[in-house]
Amino acid sequence: MKGIQRWAWLGCVVLAAGVGCSKPKAIKPRKPVPPGTVEFQFTKKVEGPVEVTIDAIRVPVQKVGGKSKHLTITGLAPGKHHIVLLSPLDAFGPDQIDVDLGPDKGVFQVLFAQQFNSVLYGKPEPTPPAEGIPGVVVRLQP
Repeated sequence: MKGIQRWAWLGCVVLAAGVGCSKPKAIKPRKPVPPGTVEFQFTKKVEGPVEVTIDAIRVPVQKVGGKSKHLTITGLAPGKHHIVLLSPLDAFGPDQIDVDLGPDKGVFQVLFAQQFNSVLYGKPEPTPPAEGIPGVVVRLQP
């Protein structure tokens, strides 16, 4: 009986060492990010709605499907851009991101996402429609 316990204990030690010493997987984009594109991958699925502000201009967000794990911004000009993400149901970390787009590459970044339930009393003021930036498309997709 003691021999079986020793083998079980030894097996658990070997298994724990194998799991604990393995390299973590790097999170990479599904496919290469093209120039002029910023792709965010959230750690959890986001229900939305999500408001996106790029360089102090609100941009409309197209939602594809139900809960989403990716936010893709296409059509941005090369250079530095300040992006702010807001949502009444989700919190992002960080929620303000500075990206530097080169002429020949896009940007991929993983963002922490957390859903929270809040109770708001009364009716919120309606927000005006987003102005948008010509040629820039923002999609929230699975």
